[in-house]
Amino acid sequence: MANHKATKKDVRQSRKRNERNRYYGKTTRNAIRDLKKLTDKAAASDNLPEVISMIDKLAKRNIIHKNKAANLKSKLSVRVNALA
Repeated sequence: MANHKATKKDVRQSRKRNERNRYYGKTTRNAIRDLKKLTDKAAASDNLPEVISMIDKLAKRNIIHKNKAANLKSKLSVRVNALA
């Protein structure tokens, strides 16, 4: 365990950041899962911008890589556009 005061603070901060990042990531994954389950094009089209915004925020916070965010958004858009 850390012995220096600043190192102890850094451990606390990183733990808090890690929990926050896990929350954001899990929430976004759940939103993506729910979007994939939708079969109605209108509902999926309404939900897509919110999910894309969540993905962009993950990339901005460096929780996921920007290319992964782009791939997720692309695949979701193709999936929603393919709905009848």
